[in-house]
Amino acid sequence: MKTKADRDSQSVLQVKEATLDFGGLRALSRVNMTINPGLITSVIGPNGAGKTSLLNSISGFYHLTRGEIHYGERRLTQASPHQVSNLGIARAFQNIELFSGMTVLDNLLLARHQNLKYNFLQALFFYGRTSRMEAENRAYVEDVIDFMELEPYRKRTVGSLSYGVQKRVEVARALTLGPHLLLLDEPMAGMNIEEKEDMVRFILDIQKEREITVVLVEHDLGVVMDISDQIYVLDFGQLIGEGQPDEVAANPKVIEAYIGED
Repeated sequence: MKTKADRDSQSVLQVKEATLDFGGLRALSRVNMTINPGLITSVIGPNGAGKTSLLNSISGFYHLTRGEIHYGERRLTQASPHQVSNLGIARAFQNIELFSGMTVLDNLLLARHQNLKYNFLQALFFYGRTSRMEAENRAYVEDVIDFMELEPYRKRTVGSLSYGVQKRVEVARALTLGPHLLLLDEPMAGMNIEEKEDMVRFILDIQKEREITVVLVEHDLGVVMDISDQIYVLDFGQLIGEGQPDEVAANPKVIEAYIGED
């Protein structure tokens, strides 16, 4: 659980005139978004609309051709993924980015490793500050395991788990970084109804109990409309709609581009 100081440090994420080109292909075209702290903000749109490209740009995997991304006072436009992560922004990927031959516990401990701040000699002798930091980080990981209800799987290799549980571990991996802002790229893709219901519950708890701002990319419109505070709609890299769920659902451009395609 975050302290008051942690909550106060959360920042607005602003995307300004974001344009991203890959040769002759324009993935994003002058996209403007404001992600306010404490909310669940969803980004929706048809396949190829630019949703994942947007998350990749925020998290430092892509760098914009033009435009700006700011997180509070920090400019993210040319930041590396490591720099973005150090600012308190974590990412759970659509394609699971875990070590399948390692246990759930070891995957999460490895992800948490970036929070360990000691030098080689301190690690070699493993005493004092080093030992305390290891214990604190282990406790943090165990708390995430408990929060994501992964206790039955903690000693099992990730590759032996069902797809739905692996997706839950992927979200847990991002949570071990202690983020203020969590980017979720289709966390419910490929899940059955029961697994989706569980993931929705976890997302709501992440927002409310751990007080983390969530940016959600998701194709399931029912889920998006139920849990989002704010929605942005992309189509062919352009922003075609934004607002609260009822406003977006009534937007003719959204109905034509997204809802109308089913």
